[in-house]
Amino acid sequence: MQRRSAIKGSLIGIAGTVLVSPSSITTAWDEFAPSKKLKNNMHHSVCRWTYSEWSLEQLCVLVKKIGFSAIDLIGPKEWSILKKHGIDSSMCNGAEISLVKGWNDTQYHETLSKNYTEHIDLVSRAGYKNLICFSGNRDGKDDETGLKNCIKGLKSILSQAEKKGVIIQMELFNSKVDHKDYMCDNSAWGIELCKRLDSPNFKLLYDIYHMQISEGDIIRTIQNNHQYFGHYHTAGVPGRNEIDQSQELYYPAIMKAIHKTGYQGYVAQEFIPTGKTIKDKEKALADAIHICDI
Repeated sequence: MQRRSAIKGSLIGIAGTVLVSPSSITTAWDEFAPSKKLKNNMHHSVCRWTYSEWSLEQLCVLVKKIGFSAIDLIGPKEWSILKKHGIDSSMCNGAEISLVKGWNDTQYHETLSKNYTEHIDLVSRAGYKNLICFSGNRDGKDDETGLKNCIKGLKSILSQAEKKGVIIQMELFNSKVDHKDYMCDNSAWGIELCKRLDSPNFKLLYDIYHMQISEGDIIRTIQNNHQYFGHYHTAGVPGRNEIDQSQELYYPAIMKAIHKTGYQGYVAQEFIPTGKTIKDKEKALADAIHICDI
């Protein structure tokens, strides 16, 4: 499963196939439920697309059973399901055109401005806070042109975002492995965009997996630039799988660095579980949450 195709499916409203019932998730979970409760010094979440073979109802059951209450990358059509389960939409989506057609290209500004104007109101009325956006691919544009185009487009919506209390968050991707030609592929470019926009309602979604591939130096980058980061995603490197001892990032230290900055937002798990069974995939999420629960 690739995130690009998963998000595309969510944008056109295609529901995932229900493979197991919520009750079976609960039964499987009870077999390995950890004895200790979460400290919740960090606000935990999980990205919807990584468990897209399950219905959202099923994922809500598992999330509550583990002990946290947020799911990332949910659009307006499914917010009622989250509210039914008392779960926050920690990063809303649905206003974007795609990951590759973004604010760095003026030909998309009219559509994006319309979409984001509508979604900012929807997010605000629903009581949520964060709305994702993307730079788009370079398509031959240099960094400065991309910055100027993003500034021009984003300024058309930021006054409304500020008024409604919604934070627009541009995600950092790597262009080396997963998102070839993506423009916002390094923290320096994204931070420069934040500085030029100079709005408390524009931040970067700092994806730890992507930035490890693009530039490394994760902890120091967070320590020095945390004021520009409004949200975090996780995954193991290499492979984008579980954040365990099979990969090169040590997440307890990263979480401690984030917590030390005074960060009050969400950290969302975005790894692709490798397990073949329901129980394996449930345990992978539970283990990841506990690893990050410093």
